[in-house]
Amino acid sequence: MNWSVYIILCTDNTLYTGISTDVSRRFHQHAAQKGAKYFRGRSPKQLLFIEAGHTRQSASQREAAIKKLTRQQKLALVSSTNMLDDCVCCHAFKKVSLPLK
Repeated sequence: MNWSVYIILCTDNTLYTGISTDVSRRFHQHAAQKGAKYFRGRSPKQLLFIEAGHTRQSASQREAAIKKLTRQQKLALVSSTNMLDDCVCCHAFKKVSLPLK
């Protein structure tokens, strides 16, 4: 399977990192508050980052590495890539510019 690692900006301005074989489907599940408990009480606002081409194991390892980053490091990762511009599965999502806080 082709696994992807993704980062979502939430309505409370937090960043959520996850993995999926279908990021678009997973985003909509999060929006419907199905799946991750993290989205109980908050909603996904914007898909910021996708890194595709992983196995299940490498995606899990990359997710863990990203989760260890600080917020500023995650925002730097998001701003250093144009992956969403070329992502066929998420053509409806646009990358946003976020101020570093």
